Amino acid sequence: MSTLPPCPKCNSEYTYEDGAQLICPECAHEWSADAATEATDDAKVIKDSAGNVLQDGDTVTVIKDLKVKGSSLVVKVGTKVKGIRLCDGDHDIDCKIDGIGAMKLKSEFVRKV
Repeated sequence: MSTLPPCPKCNSEYTYEDGAQLICPECAHEWSADAATEATDDAKVIKDSAGNVLQDGDTVTVIKDLKVKGSSLVVKVGTKVKGIRLCDGDHDIDCKIDGIGAMKLKSEFVRKV
């Protein structure tokens, strides 16, 4: 049984070593064996627009006017959002904004307070 990690691009289990590189025979993706071990050790890190690491329960400030889809409401610049929850997906912050309600935000449009 192989102890090599699966391909990060297509998740194929048939990866093989070629010197210091790992190669996927199905999609021809090549990557460093050192990078593969580092990537498996780290959990997904979500950062704000300034590069600060975000955690559950942090307070953030919105840095850009954001239109609320399906509504005429707008989340204004400088709006403070308390007690955020991090989640997977394109919109990686789940929160509740006063006057608007529950919604999801992208981390690129917030700054940690």
